[in-house]
Amino acid sequence: MAEWMIYGANGYAGSLLAREAVARGLTPVLAGRNQKAVADLAAELKLQARHFRLDDANATRQGVEGMSIVVHCAGPFSATSQPMIDACLQNQCHYLDITGEIDVFVAAQSRHNEATEANIVICPGVGFDVIPTDCIAARLKEAMPDADRLALGFDSRSSFSPGTARTSVEGLKYGGRIRKDDKIKTVPLAYQSRDIDFGNGTKHAVTIPWGDIATAWFSTGIDDIEVFIPMAPSAATRLRRLDRLRPLLGLPPVQALLKHLVGRRILGPDSSQREKARTYVWGEAQNRAGKKITARIQTANGYDVTTEGALFAVEFLRQNEPAPGYYTPSRLLGSDCIEKLPGSGEMHLE
Repeated sequence: MAEWMIYGANGYAGSLLAREAVARGLTPVLAGRNQKAVADLAAELKLQARHFRLDDANATRQGVEGMSIVVHCAGPFSATSQPMIDACLQNQCHYLDITGEIDVFVAAQSRHNEATEANIVICPGVGFDVIPTDCIAARLKEAMPDADRLALGFDSRSSFSPGTARTSVEGLKYGGRIRKDDKIKTVPLAYQSRDIDFGNGTKHAVTIPWGDIATAWFSTGIDDIEVFIPMAPSAATRLRRLDRLRPLLGLPPVQALLKHLVGRRILGPDSSQREKARTYVWGEAQNRAGKKITARIQTANGYDVTTEGALFAVEFLRQNEPAPGYYTPSRLLGSDCIEKLPGSGEMHLE
């Protein structure tokens, strides 16, 4: 069967994915920017390794040669997704990634026609960003076809991986974001607040710039979308004050310092911590008449969802031949795919 690749295999999420793939008898090619780290992991897992940097277009094209699928795990995806998609288009290789970055989703969707011509699938976000919330969005739209407002959210006490932390630092300079009247709108951090029962009791929650601001629109066509996480009112107040410093936070030296600090201090949760930090995912659709439908599901820890979701997507593409083009996870894998992942419960609508 044709080979597939994990790029960024030596990172936190990439290594989890590589180890679980091997545990299932799969043999992905491991690749990344750090030659020694990738080679060491490949030797440990008895897998092939490749080394190339994404800032060298020719090397990236050659690095992807012979692959049928790439699972791209090396962020920040704002810098790395375009060159990898370029290489996948040139090699007629399906592209998957685990991003949660709004602009990356928008850019990937803009390449739908190129993907169709190259006969490949482009499906970013096949991890916790954004499989659970995308499936909830799709199911709510199925249950309420005339919905014109959508709110999504999740409650997780999981700690960050180094890559997620660096991406979060990068996102500070963009502020908050929502979709309003069919347009992605920049708003202050912690822009809206409300009380939400994510499935484990009612909590104060605020809006965050989550990937569904882009993907849920592609999946549902709903024009007004917000995404929430729990946050104590005092913490939300501090975040709103921090919003005034956004011009400073966006300066390259400040970004570099903050990313360096989080990269040194954050390691990512171990297996025991992931097992204890399950996730509660929620969504609410509303139509013009004011009728509402709510959906909830409990899933495994976000990093375990990312591992399982990426492998689910790989196996789907190895066993099926979907029409080429851009997809969201629910459009490619089905709106019930989150329920098929280990650690997930049943989605409940009310």
